[in-house]
Amino acid sequence: MAEKRSDLTQRIIVLECLLEVWENEAFLTAVLSQALTKYDHLEPEKKNFIRQLADGCVRMQVRLDYAINTISKTKTDKMKPVIRAILRMGAYQLLYMPRIPSFSAVNESVALARKKGFAGLSGFVNGVLRNLDRKKDQIPWPKREEDLYEYLSIHYSVPKWLVSRIEGELPDEEKERLEDVLSALTKKRPLCMRLSRRMSQEEKDAFLASLSERGIDIRPSEELAYAYFLEGVDGIESLPGYGKGKFYLQDIGSMLVTENAGIQPGDFVVDVCAAPGGKALHAAELLEGTGGHVLARDLSERRTERLKQNIRQSGLTDVEAGVFDATVRDENLIGKADVLIADLPCSGLGVMGRKSDIKYHISEEKIGELQILQRRILDTIWEYVKCGGILLYATCTMTRAENEENRDYILSHFPFELEKELRLTPGLTECDGFYLARFRRKEEA
Repeated sequence: MAEKRSDLTQRIIVLECLLEVWENEAFLTAVLSQALTKYDHLEPEKKNFIRQLADGCVRMQVRLDYAINTISKTKTDKMKPVIRAILRMGAYQLLYMPRIPSFSAVNESVALARKKGFAGLSGFVNGVLRNLDRKKDQIPWPKREEDLYEYLSIHYSVPKWLVSRIEGELPDEEKERLEDVLSALTKKRPLCMRLSRRMSQEEKDAFLASLSERGIDIRPSEELAYAYFLEGVDGIESLPGYGKGKFYLQDIGSMLVTENAGIQPGDFVVDVCAAPGGKALHAAELLEGTGGHVLARDLSERRTERLKQNIRQSGLTDVEAGVFDATVRDENLIGKADVLIADLPCSGLGVMGRKSDIKYHISEEKIGELQILQRRILDTIWEYVKCGGILLYATCTMTRAENEENRDYILSHFPFELEKELRLTPGLTECDGFYLARFRRKEEA
């Protein structure tokens, strides 16, 4: 029998996405993108509901589990994955989506359990959510004065071990701002766009006016004159000029990587881990018309195809993309790069505000594995930089193991001098968490 209830259909889509994230360690951004492409026929408001519910459930997972566990005798870690996901969805609607009537959140969750073959547990779902609805104003949330880390973990919905790790990674002068950092890492970040340098001031003004006319709130960056924050966007595809090279969605921290790379007219720039292409395209804009060129590479066909698509949409010609494993030495590049951008794979803790599932995928062990990978890549690529050229090392994370320790590794193992270092902490700056260090290769005797 065909599904007639579109509201249940939306919740089925959300459930499928969440199970991919929670059970198969997929990333929500990619899963949601695929789902919304598949169900492109849905009205914009239904797509927005799917985005809001899926993102909210992942962002608030720790807090949702705590609330559910105050009600349910069976704790979330003992539940069947489908039932656990349905309860999280129902709890998020009850606690954080006031426009959804409580009876609808409960009844649709029960119907969803039945639809997925768990009719025998539909009464359990009904009982937990009805009790949660009745008692949601009396949930015994942890108290700051009794256990600070438990309080911070549940309040900001971050695993407790990670709260402690983040505090430990902050410089001493920033530790007292831990809550500001956690807040920035866990609340949804606004979109940020970089306007094309090829647009005249008149074109920029007209473009920004067209965004305002669509009800989009625009806030200029305090850091970069060509960057703007956007609120109220219903899907990036709906933005005027999307795919026509007028703008690129990119965080300020990512823009600052290219800004600080010391790129000069005519330079040959190599970006070894370039997808989706923000820094490479930024570099290509800086080099346009100067005889310079950008070589952008990434590991997989899928990521490189996305990179190529963004290059095509940009209209830039002095940039090329290809598939290449950064841990494999390319003899053809030895001593060729004026600027080498090494924005390497990392734990991504600095961009948790945009990719909230990072906090559930990362672990102490994975951070150690990533440092090993980063050093393998550095061992391979450092010779691409010509004498007197620049190596720009960058990550979007906050750990010393992936940042300052790798800075020291570069200085102790390769013939470079440190020229500039910048650590950007979320909540204390207007951007995501980033680290960058610019090195210049010593001239040969």
